[in-house]
Amino acid sequence: MKKILLSIVLGVTAVATAPAQAQSAAPAQAAPSSQGPVIKDPAEYNAYVAAVGQKDASAKISGLEAFLTQYPNSVMKDQALEILMQTYQQAGNIKKAMETATRLVAASPCHVPALTLLTYVNRTMAQSGDASGPQESADAAKFGQQGLDCLDKFPKPEGTSDDDFKKMKATMRSNFNAGVGWGALQEKPPNYAKAAQFLRQAVDDNPPDSQKDLSLLYPLTLAYLGQTPPDYQDGIWYGARAAAVAPPASAPGIEKYVKGQYRKFHAGEDGWTEFLAAAKAGGPQVPVPAAPTAADQAHKMLLETPPDKMDFATWEFVLTNGSQADRDTVWNAIKGKAVQMNGTIISTTPTEFLIAGSSDDIDAKKADITLRFEDKVPPRLIPKDGASFDFQGEPASYTPNPFMMVMERGRLLNVKPAAGAHKSGGAAHKPAQ
Repeated sequence: MKKILLSIVLGVTAVATAPAQAQSAAPAQAAPSSQGPVIKDPAEYNAYVAAVGQKDASAKISGLEAFLTQYPNSVMKDQALEILMQTYQQAGNIKKAMETATRLVAASPCHVPALTLLTYVNRTMAQSGDASGPQESADAAKFGQQGLDCLDKFPKPEGTSDDDFKKMKATMRSNFNAGVGWGALQEKPPNYAKAAQFLRQAVDDNPPDSQKDLSLLYPLTLAYLGQTPPDYQDGIWYGARAAAVAPPASAPGIEKYVKGQYRKFHAGEDGWTEFLAAAKAGGPQVPVPAAPTAADQAHKMLLETPPDKMDFATWEFVLTNGSQADRDTVWNAIKGKAVQMNGTIISTTPTEFLIAGSSDDIDAKKADITLRFEDKVPPRLIPKDGASFDFQGEPASYTPNPFMMVMERGRLLNVKPAAGAHKSGGAAHKPAQ
């Protein structure tokens, strides 16, 4: 895209390179309305024509600089600056081309070719890690917005077809949107929504070139994923596109990051290979598969582990989130069966303990088990609040939300588990929802 943008700047600038007309000493006649600026002073005219007529770039630059110094208010000032900017570019002196473009914009705020150059070079320099990055990012955003505001006023250059002019403006618009979007991403704090809006326009404005441009695709990825909440669908897609077009040295790192975002959204890596292949193919955007629902996860747990082999946290997850059929399967398997496990005391009475049985609820100091005793527990045996202890009980009933399992026939365990009792690993964390 760099070559495309610079060629457009050169092409548009060249439109203004025709020599100015001089007037004789005789009284001037009114020029046609379509006629360009006219230099009335023959000496000024000769200096201008001599400068722009130079074939050697260095000689042309010297001549134009001298002309602008000698005639700072010339009617040909903008044209001279345009040619000077173009000549500096052709000579490979981007620094001086930028300085000249800045002078042009100061004299003519809607000079679109100069704004194109200023936006593009500032953005690419900032993205390259230049020490002046923050200022260059701000300048890219400033000139980019200025360019967007002026683009509709930009006249079609003489000799340019309608189709070519349409493509030219699309490329310029892509460049201006990229400058604004990149600048928004570098704000403190970043304006992710604005960055995504303008960078997406930059990508959409100039297919297929901009859709292969890593300097647009990866910032767009960060803009989507940085939002609250993240836009995973668009962020992961454009991240995969960025990985697809990245050079070999950076592609693995980008792919690893985007794959992690895919895993976070989808709750697994299944389907990633096919998704990445679609992005690499360059076709239309495909959706990221939605994460399994809590009910789906509960059903998968039941398929993978019989109820009598589950820990307490898994029982809680299935009984809270599973379908009615899956809840019934688990509950019918454990109801009335003696269970031995460990928990943390939340509060006690002589006949009833409130206990946290899963690690998540232990961390939250939240009871999820009510353990009832047939006889009063002697005060000397009642654990203190917050104590960890072993116990036995028989699941009798439960409520799914908020979850609470009632266990009857409670027993304090100070010896090995009784024969035949199922021991649940109650301290395990609940499965991710």
